[in-house]
Amino acid sequence: MLIDAGFKISFQCPAFTPMLLQLNIHPSRTEDLRSPDVINSDPPLAMSAYLDHYGNRVTRVEAPPGVVTFHNRFRIYDPGLPDEAPTSDVMTPIPKLPSEVLLFLLSSRYCDSDALSNFAWAQFGRITGGYSVVKAICDFVHGHIRFNYAQASPTRSASDGMRDRVGVCRDFAHLAVALCRCMNIPARYCTGYLGDIGVPVDVNPMDFSAWFEAFLDGRWYTMDARHNHSRIGRIVMGRGRDAADVAITTAFGIANLVHFEVMTDEVKA
Repeated sequence: MLIDAGFKISFQCPAFTPMLLQLNIHPSRTEDLRSPDVINSDPPLAMSAYLDHYGNRVTRVEAPPGVVTFHNRFRIYDPGLPDEAPTSDVMTPIPKLPSEVLLFLLSSRYCDSDALSNFAWAQFGRITGGYSVVKAICDFVHGHIRFNYAQASPTRSASDGMRDRVGVCRDFAHLAVALCRCMNIPARYCTGYLGDIGVPVDVNPMDFSAWFEAFLDGRWYTMDARHNHSRIGRIVMGRGRDAADVAITTAFGIANLVHFEVMTDEVKA
């Protein structure tokens, strides 16, 4: 299966404003590209890129005063398979976890698992197995939070989402990640493209999506507490502890968003 994806995002800046952009796909998907994944700008601007310590590609740019538009469109191959579930329900004890995943057991800016530990153990502590616990967490979060674009908040943490019971995809992911960490299951936040492929078209405007990955039976598995069922056509852009690590754009100054457009469509034969 082939997918056409891309974005067009515009900012109004009152002065020269350094920015970081995490708008490329994750390097792990580079071999699937069928056309270049290149960030363009209007007006044309000098850019440089680096890999952060999570392996995400980050672009550096300085936006001039006025309106600047960043845009990209690419084609990528996808196997068209649904998210894979573990075949084993074995819970990996912490002493046997790889050292590099231990970071994803700790509280972070938006995944304040230390504030949710008592609830998590009371709610999920009697469930045995690794995947069974994660699935129970996804079921809980999916039923606990009501999706509402109008009530999105850039500062809402997992414990806030637990209390508010409303949010967008990042809030579902943050709460699920925090609860997994409470239960000693490494979990990391993901952002990327997720089009309406193989499912009814969402009435909400297309946006970048957030989900998470849980480390189970020796590897990372994709989980999605918002949709709570397997999907096809995910294109990961970034992974980190939470949304603070994979912000789509970061401005070191004032950059007012004036246009935001995301597209992800299956290429029809």
